[in-house]
Formats: sequence, structure tokens, C-alpha cells
Amino acid sequence: MAQEGREDEKILIVDDVEANRFVLRDIVQSMGYIPILAENGEQALKVVERFPVQLVILDIAMPVMDGYECCRMMKADARTRNIPIVFISAFDEPEDIVQGFALGGEDYITKPFIPEVVKARVKIHLRLYEANQNLMDLNRKLQTSVNAQLKQMEAERKNVLYALGRVARENAHYDKTNMERLSHNCRVMAEALQLTVTYSGLISDTFVSTIEIAAPLCDIGNLTVPTDILQKTGELTKEEMQIMQTHPTIGAKILRDIQISSGDNDFLQMSIEIVNYHHENWDGTGYPTGKEGNDIPLPAQIVAVVNSFCALTESRSYREAYTPDEAIAIMEEDCGVKFNPEIFSVLKKIHRQMI
Repeated sequence: MAQEGREDEKILIVDDVEANRFVLRDIVQSMGYIPILAENGEQALKVVERFPVQLVILDIAMPVMDGYECCRMMKADARTRNIPIVFISAFDEPEDIVQGFALGGEDYITKPFIPEVVKARVKIHLRLYEANQNLMDLNRKLQTSVNAQLKQMEAERKNVLYALGRVARENAHYDKTNMERLSHNCRVMAEALQLTVTYSGLISDTFVSTIEIAAPLCDIGNLTVPTDILQKTGELTKEEMQIMQTHPTIGAKILRDIQISSGDNDFLQMSIEIVNYHHENWDGTGYPTGKEGNDIPLPAQIVAVVNSFCALTESRSYREAYTPDEAIAIMEEDCGVKFNPEIFSVLKKIHRQMI
């Protein structure tokens, strides 16, 4: 006897009449497939939970659970909704056939069935099922490939932005480890704030991870500020200060231009907030917009405090680095003026954890 099917393909036969089950079993076996028998819809649902089947031949009129209800439940389950269902029934009224299709059945064979017809329908729907599975696998592989490419593109964008950020900080003669310190310390600060009553509901694990990689870009706008201004050791003139104060707006514009081509992106969105607002003061005397209090985005508030601490504890061309305790004492004078008092109070408690 010719074997047409693959030996691993299983077909579930559901019929409460034993004679019908055995006839269908013999047909399925003659085609080279593995038949699995069930007497009603409830048994059928238990079978598909235990075995991967490629097709269901389903009687409609059965006790306990009829074929319509069994079909409805299978199509409602993500694990079984793609298995093709071929109804078999003595009912041949149009409304019966239409109901079967409406519930998600793929085909309808009326009794008494002809073996050749059953074979033809089974073969068609198995091949369609196989083609559909292959298409789904291809789509999954394609999506995986696309996601990998998008991640690679995102990583490349971050590398470019970090390179620009390093140039901006080198132009200002910042310490070589400034970006690494700022990144690490912002994470430490965000994790500490996450444990407070005020910020526990505002700072998620994703927020912590994002601020760690976004914070070092805060002064990327310094790329457009002349180096003689950035490196000046004396007090800036009014005109020089005006130029210096453009760097948040320019930096945010650089990132927004990148964001347009990148779509929705938490990293870029937080970076923009940090770049644009990290020089705003708690009392509204900062720049570039004069925002005050909690109108200043939380990531920018955190970076403002941590960035000041990092700057004070690093050497500059015009002074030596302050000790952590000295830095805290200096910043204390600006608590409630430049810095959010609650965030600064947390910094005081954890500043020895900073690098």
C-alpha cells in the first residue's frame, strides 16, 4: 500500500460513532498518517493539549461537547487556533455548513462520506497547513533578522553619539573618566531614589538602565561652543555666557534630528530631556527655558545633581579636584536653589558610593 504522508503527521478523528471512527482511521492510515481517535469534543481538547496534531476531522452532532463548541474553543486558544478543522456531518443544510465556516472550520464533508473525497480534502488541508507553518516560520526568522539589524543600527547610533559626547567633553578639558563616572553615578542615584517613597513609583528598572546610558550625552551641545570659551579659566563675559548657554538647546536639536529617523525610542527621548533641561534650576533661575521645580523632567533633575558632584570632584584647568565631602558642602549652598532638595538629601546619604 502506497504511503503518501509523513510518519510524524498526526490526524485527530473525533466522532461518537465507533464505526465512523474506524472507517476514518483506516483511510488516514492508508494515506501514511497517524490517526488519533476521540469520542467527543472534551476528549478532543485533551488530545490537542498532549499531542501536536496537524489536522482535526470533527463530527458535529456528539454528546458531552458537540463539534461546533469544540471548534470554537480550539480557535480561541493561541496554541491550537491554526490547526485546520474539517467538519463531518449528516447535516447538509446551508445554515449548518455556514455555521461551521463561521466558527473557523476549513472544510465540511457530509455523511455518508466517500473515502476518495476524504483523502482529497485531508491531503489539501495538510499541505495548506504545512505551507502556512512554513510561512509563519519564515516570518519569525525575518522578524528576528530585522530586530537584530535594528539593534545593530541602534548600537551604532549610540556609539556615534558617545563619540560626539567625548569630543565635546575633551574640548572642555573635562577629566577623561567623566562620562564613565557620570554614567555610573547616575545609575547609583536612580537606584537609591527608587527605594524612596516619593520616587518608587516614578523610577522603574528600565528608567535606571536608560539614565545610565543617556546621562553622558548631557553636554553634547558643547560641540558648537568655541573651545576658547569652553577652556577659559577666568569669568565669562556676558556675550560668552550667552553663547555657552546655547549648548542645551543645540544639543537637544541634534538628538531630535536623530530621533526623527529612529522612531519611538526611550533612550533618545530621555537623552533629549536631559540635554535640554539639565541646566535648569529648582528655583527657576536656570536656562534655557527657566523651568522650575518638578516641571523640570526627573532625569534632568537627577543628572543636574550628579553632574555637579562629578564636576566638583574632578580636576579642572583652573583648580584641583575637591574631596567628596568638600563637594557636598559646596553643593549644600545650592540646595533648593539649583537642586531638588529631596534628591540632594539622597545624594548626601550615598555620595561615598559614587566613583
